[in-house]
Amino acid sequence: MRVTPSALTPSTPAGTSAVILSASFNQDASCLSVGYPRAGFAIFNCDPFGRFYAGSAAFPVSGSANANQSHGNETPSFSVVEMLFTTSLVALVGAGQQSPRRLQIVNTKRESTICELSFVSAILSVKLNRKRLIVCLEEHIYVYDIANMKLLHTIDTSPNPHALCALSPSSENCYLAYPPSTSGGSSGDLLLFDVINLQAVNIIQAHKSPLSCIAFSCDGTLVATSSDKGTVIRVFSVPTGAKLFQLRRGTYNANIYSIAFDISNKFVCVSSDTDTVHIYKLMTEAEKKAYEILMRRRSSGAASGGVGGSGGNMDTLSTSPGGTGGLGSAGMDGTGASMKKTIGGILGTGFATIRTPLASATSAVSSFLPNTLTEMWEPQRDFAFAKLPQQSKGLQNMCAIIGGQPPNSPSFARTLDFDNAGLLDGGSGTSSTGPLQLIVVSACGFFYGYTMDSEIGGECVLVKEHSLLDD
Repeated sequence: MRVTPSALTPSTPAGTSAVILSASFNQDASCLSVGYPRAGFAIFNCDPFGRFYAGSAAFPVSGSANANQSHGNETPSFSVVEMLFTTSLVALVGAGQQSPRRLQIVNTKRESTICELSFVSAILSVKLNRKRLIVCLEEHIYVYDIANMKLLHTIDTSPNPHALCALSPSSENCYLAYPPSTSGGSSGDLLLFDVINLQAVNIIQAHKSPLSCIAFSCDGTLVATSSDKGTVIRVFSVPTGAKLFQLRRGTYNANIYSIAFDISNKFVCVSSDTDTVHIYKLMTEAEKKAYEILMRRRSSGAASGGVGGSGGNMDTLSTSPGGTGGLGSAGMDGTGASMKKTIGGILGTGFATIRTPLASATSAVSSFLPNTLTEMWEPQRDFAFAKLPQQSKGLQNMCAIIGGQPPNSPSFARTLDFDNAGLLDGGSGTSSTGPLQLIVVSACGFFYGYTMDSEIGGECVLVKEHSLLDD
């Protein structure tokens, strides 16, 4: 998240002497890096929350004089601060007196600069994984081998002032996604580029309107997109481009600020310029059908004061072993007693009865409509949501879901050494494996943590609030 001047409003907390220039989660959202105006940068652990590194000076190039001397004693500003998982390698781009055209790759443990790169125009964003480093300018994307910082490929793009692009965190499914040139195509297209083999592999017709946000899952098998309308989020398979899910945020337009998958690909969270962060539970078609059956049975039970009503027992659902985090197949007997998960595990109980008639009606209508019209009727709404505090309403923000079990992939193993860069001192080193939590960072300099019930859903509860500006 690169904070623009318009991100701050009169609702910014009184007494705030500084604001953040940028904020970014690392690849598994276990850490948060923040750039400040004339105050260097800091790195925080997300769970438990705490600052464990503060860089208040420019880093010298190995063997050279201290870089601070070239700018007097003023502490540098950083508009881009990107971590490589939990290693001490950090990519920095300056602001103010620090040139926005210069990229520094630094080792925070040794407090030295590994290398510097200069570009013809301002660097708008930097993306990293263990194989590649991506530098995005307004009209160019540069692909580097992160092991030796050798330039591998240059991509010319249409004007991209918001640096809209995403790099998969995975080393196995190593793809870059960005809007292609609009000549002969749609402004809502998404291009998938294989950054290992350096070739385009697919162009996905994601939206009809221009894209506004792109995000990969941690394992690089899914990519989510939104358009500048902000009413629908779509999830596609990588690299085939097959549309797997369509998620309805709302009917009114909104600016989508961030999209993030949880580490198990079961949930997606979306933040925008509204005061609500939405969380969606990804379900397969079989799981949706099982859900609709249960909702109809629960609705009829609630109407008669029986199952699902006051004093009644909820229906439950058997989950087939080996399922991928959804509902699995429903095993129903005459009484509906065979189950392993409650209905609350699919949707918050407060919404089930209200949405059931709509789900039934739209399901029936959609069977007679072409796909383009059916999408307007699909009732896939949020599973859970969180309300932002008053001080952060309408401001730029970003969100992530942490907790749960990480994939059994070597790409997400604890990094002990990477080009002589050890694990950051004080960091947790791995993603949280406890209950799922929603975390949100606001442009006004606050970190929020919410409890999230992965079985019941509904409204998330704010349990943490920390200032990113405190010393």
